[in-house]
Amino acid sequence: MLLYGRNPVLEALRDGRVTEVLVARGVEEAFVRSLKAFDVRVRFAPRIELDQLAGTTQHQGVIAEVEDLAWATVDDILDRAEARGEDLLIVLLDGITDPRNFGAIIRSAEVLGAHGVVVEERRSAPLSPVVAKTAAGATSYLPVAQTKNLPRLIDALKEDGVWIYGAAGEAAQDIGRTDLSGKVALVIGAEGEGLRRLVREKCDALVRIPTRGQVQSLNASVAAGILLYEAARARDKNKSKNKGKQ
Repeated sequence: MLLYGRNPVLEALRDGRVTEVLVARGVEEAFVRSLKAFDVRVRFAPRIELDQLAGTTQHQGVIAEVEDLAWATVDDILDRAEARGEDLLIVLLDGITDPRNFGAIIRSAEVLGAHGVVVEERRSAPLSPVVAKTAAGATSYLPVAQTKNLPRLIDALKEDGVWIYGAAGEAAQDIGRTDLSGKVALVIGAEGEGLRRLVREKCDALVRIPTRGQVQSLNASVAAGILLYEAARARDKNKSKNKGKQ
C-alpha cells in the first residue's frame, strides 16, 4: 500500500512497516534527515511523480510503500482495556463509508483514550491510504476491527456490562448530562441516514449534542470527537473522585 502525508509516514516508519520512502525534490533537509534516521531506502523524485502516485497533491512531499493495514479483532480491543486496567471505551460505526470521516474518527478515538473502533464489514470504508492519512498516524496505535453483525456485537457487549449510547440529533437526552464513566460504547451513524432502526433499538439510550446555530446537524467525525471528549472528561472526573476517597 502507498501511504502519504508526513505524520502517517513517520508513524509507519516507527512501526517498522515501511519498505521504501519516496520524497519530492526540494523538501526541506530537516525532514529528510528525520526520514534517514530510520533504516529504510529514501528515493528522491519530481513532485509531479508523487502527485501521480498518490492521486492528489496533498501528500506533503512524501510517499511510503508500506505493508497493508491489518484489521484487529474485537477481542484485541477488549484485551487493550483490560491490560490498561480501564473501563472499556469503544466506538461502533454504523455505515461510515466516507474514508475521511472514518480516518478522523480513528484519530479522535486514539487521542481521547478510546480502546478501539469497530465497523461492520459490509457498511464501512476500507482501511485505505486516505483513511491512514486522515488518521494522522493513529492507525499505528489504535485497534480497528470489523464485525459481521453490529447489532449482535452490541448484544454481546451489553452482556458484558457495557452501556451502549447511540448518537441521534433528535434524542431527548443531552450528552453532557449522561454518565460516561463506566464501560461505554459510543455508536455513530452515517451522515444523513443516522443509525439503522435495529441498531437504534439495541442502544441503552440515544443521546444528542446540543446545538445553538441554524444548522441542526454535525459532521459524523465532529460528533464522534465531541462524544469522545465528554467520555474522557467523565472518566477523568471519576478518577479524581476516587483518588479523593483514598
